[in-house]
Amino acid sequence: MTIKILIIFFIGIGGGLAVGAGFVAILTVFGIIPRLMQISKTYNYLRGYEIGIISGVVFASWYGLRDMTIHSSPLLLIPIGIACGTFVGMLAAALTEVLNVLPILMKRVGFKEQLLILLMAILFGKLIGSLFHWTYFVHL
Repeated sequence: MTIKILIIFFIGIGGGLAVGAGFVAILTVFGIIPRLMQISKTYNYLRGYEIGIISGVVFASWYGLRDMTIHSSPLLLIPIGIACGTFVGMLAAALTEVLNVLPILMKRVGFKEQLLILLMAILFGKLIGSLFHWTYFVHL
């Protein structure tokens, strides 16, 4: 029984290290966090980004391993949804800009001047989608 637990423990640690290394590799190779700071002009909050990413990953991993639900008021979920939507929208905008997807698309379609409008549409779309998810689907 102890050997089985140790094997499962080492498989879990190995899987966690592989996923964590992949996550860090994506953030590092694509330069997502520096680009996100550049877009939002928040260079002074580097320590906050580091703490936020690490604590978010640790908490989400811990929460995902538990069979828990958070029961709260829908009014409390509104700022959480706005924060999640804002972050995901900015992250998506930074990722697409780092990969030069949008500038190439805008050049081919002929909307060079409306790039900022497209980025804001992506950001607000993610924000509204996250808010909708948190207020509607969480309470089903």
